[in-house]
Amino acid sequence: MSDFYQKILENNRKWVASKLALDPHFFTKLKDTQKPPLLWIGCSDSRVPANEVIGALPGEVFVHRNIANMVIHSDMNMLSVLDYAVNILKVKHIIVCGHYGCGGIKAAMGNTSVGIIDNWIRHIKDSYRFRKHDIEAIEDEKERFDRFVEWNTKQQVLNLSVSSIVQQAWCKGQELSIHGWVYRIDTGLVKDLEITFSSHENIRNNSIYKLDFEYAV
Repeated sequence: MSDFYQKILENNRKWVASKLALDPHFFTKLKDTQKPPLLWIGCSDSRVPANEVIGALPGEVFVHRNIANMVIHSDMNMLSVLDYAVNILKVKHIIVCGHYGCGGIKAAMGNTSVGIIDNWIRHIKDSYRFRKHDIEAIEDEKERFDRFVEWNTKQQVLNLSVSSIVQQAWCKGQELSIHGWVYRIDTGLVKDLEITFSSHENIRNNSIYKLDFEYAV
C-alpha cells in the first residue's frame, strides 16, 4: 500500500486517541443520536471542509456537497439530503456556502469543455445568462469572478426557499432559516451575503413559485 494510504489510516488512529483523551465517552455519545442544528450545502472543493470552517464537532453539521454548491430542483441526491435534514433531523438553519476561486463557476463563465461536468455547470450558465449584462459590465476580471460566485450562491439560497420541502416546512410552522455565505480560501474567513429566507413572506417577489398546502398555519 502507498505511504499516503498508510498515513491516513494512522491519522485516524491518532484522531481517535486525541478525542478519547479529552472525553473517554466521545464516540459512545455520538453513536446513539444525531441532532445537528445545521445543514451545510457546500462545494466539493477539498479546501472547504464544512466542520472545520465553522469549528463544529462531529454531530453538529449535516452536510451535502457538490460541484459549485448547487441546489437543483431535479437532483434527487440533494433533495434526499434536504428532506432528511428538514423533516427528520429538524434542522433550524441551512447554510449555502460558495467559495471564491470556485473552479465550477470559472468553467461556467467560459466555453472550454471540461468533460461530463459540462452538463452539471449548464445550470450555472443559465444563471450567468440571466445576469449577463450585470456581470460583463464589471471590467476587472477577478472582481467579475468574485461577484458571480456571490450571485450564484444567492441563487441557490433562492432555489432552496422555493423548494417544496422548505415551503412545506414553513407552512407547518417549522422554524427554518436559509443563509448564503461565501468562503475565502486565502484567509479562512466567510462573508455573510446577508441573504436570509425564513418564511413564505420572503419569497413574495417570486410568487409564481409559492405553493399552497392544506394544513398551512
